[in-house]
Order: sequence, then structure tokens, then C-alpha cells
Amino acid sequence: MNSDLKKILDSDTDGLVSYEYLANHIDSCQDVINDIIENIIRVDKTGQFDASTARYLNAIDKETFAEYISRLIAAAIEKDREHRYLGDLLQGIWGEDYAKHVDELNAKDDNFRRIYKRLFPKGF
Repeated sequence: MNSDLKKILDSDTDGLVSYEYLANHIDSCQDVINDIIENIIRVDKTGQFDASTARYLNAIDKETFAEYISRLIAAAIEKDREHRYLGDLLQGIWGEDYAKHVDELNAKDDNFRRIYKRLFPKGF
């Protein structure tokens, strides 16, 4: 990572700066994407930019960015205690018809299961 990028990431207080950098340089930042993702996870206290970045990378190329998407979703689950952003992940990551595939997705995707369980707890 060059010193200019380090300064940019160090100035980030909530994940927005890192998210914008990633979005504006997605075609040329493959060698530092891990550093950018780690910074977003580190500075985002609410899960907002974790979730937004996961949705963005999923829309760009879900197979190429699968590792990062999974890490970002896991971070959003831990941080979004008020469930402001988790609902957007269901449709944004697993598709508009995710509700038709709940059992299948619960069985094969831990992040989906964790989000769904939080948003739709049984027994209440």
C-alpha cells in the first residue's frame, strides 16, 4: 500500500472514505482491496458501510469478491444491533426472491441464517 492510500484510509472515521475509494478505484485496486476491506470493517461502528460494501461488491462480481463479501456481511451482523442495514442485505445479496428459498439458504449459508434469525426470530 502506498503512502497516499495509507493517508486516505487513516483519515477514515466511519467507512465512507474507504467505501468511496473502493467504488472509484474498483478496476485498479485489486492489489490493496484487502487493506481497504479491513479498514472498512475496522472503522465502521454501525455496520452501514460493511453492508453497503458487501452489496456493492456482490453487484460487481459476487464470485470474485466472495471472500470479502462474506467478511463484510459477518461484520455487519455483529455491528448492526438495531437492524437498520441487515434487511437490505437479504434482498441485495440473496435476491428479491430470497423468501422463497429460506430453508435452502438457511442450510447452506451461515451469514444468511444469522441475519434471518435476527430479523425473524421464532417464538415471539
